Amino acid sequence: MALSDRQPGWDEADSREFIDYGRIFVPDREEQIATVLDLVPEPGDGLLVDLCCGAGPLTAALLERFPRARVLAMDLSPAMLEHVRTTLGGGIGNHGERLETFQFDLADLSWRRFPEPVHAFVSSLAIHHLNGEGKRRLFRDLVAALAPGGAVVIADLVQPVSPAGQALAARAWNEAVRWRALEIAGDLAPYQVFCEERWNFYADPDPDPIDQPSPLIDQLRWLTEAGLSGVDVHWLKAGHAVFGGWRASSLQDAV
Repeated sequence: MALSDRQPGWDEADSREFIDYGRIFVPDREEQIATVLDLVPEPGDGLLVDLCCGAGPLTAALLERFPRARVLAMDLSPAMLEHVRTTLGGGIGNHGERLETFQFDLADLSWRRFPEPVHAFVSSLAIHHLNGEGKRRLFRDLVAALAPGGAVVIADLVQPVSPAGQALAARAWNEAVRWRALEIAGDLAPYQVFCEERWNFYADPDPDPIDQPSPLIDQLRWLTEAGLSGVDVHWLKAGHAVFGGWRASSLQDAV
């Protein structure tokens, strides 16, 4: 795709490209996922929800880490959901009895009620598609749907608050993808795709308007205002952060 042909927003071509290259495009993806998992309390046979599951690496990790839990994988993209069902619902993954998929639009409000309390909401590289007020409303709705003691854990792009921070994030993301391309693919072809298709939000002078990351400090405050305790950032690299908190398990815990 020539840069002049690039269209704003996310489409199925983006989904297929991310299925192919997501492992390389995401800085230290394995470490991000491991951090998210470590912040999810033991769910037993409870429900875990992966918002905007993409190609399913976090969904797969949840199914493996918590062998009794049920996982609802949600995404807007039919290609992503089909990939998740194919790789995890049967065949190699064989988690069909504990895995459910659902097509949704993150910004819509109609999906935000669940037939049972949710033990944890997790999300990777998606919530930055909402503006600030959209994030605040989402956080309130997620906390309202949580079981006592449940968690909201987010891995996402965050907006640096200074030009120097933006430049550092841009450079660090480029360097991370370059290194992962050499390590995983053995050459720089995926890195060239990453640059040509302008995946690096922080380096793009004209970023896609669908990308609306918010400052990390604002999101921590919004999660606290929504009713979570222990809200903190637990991992940060190249403009990507893992952060979240827990709903109090009792009135005493909330004090």
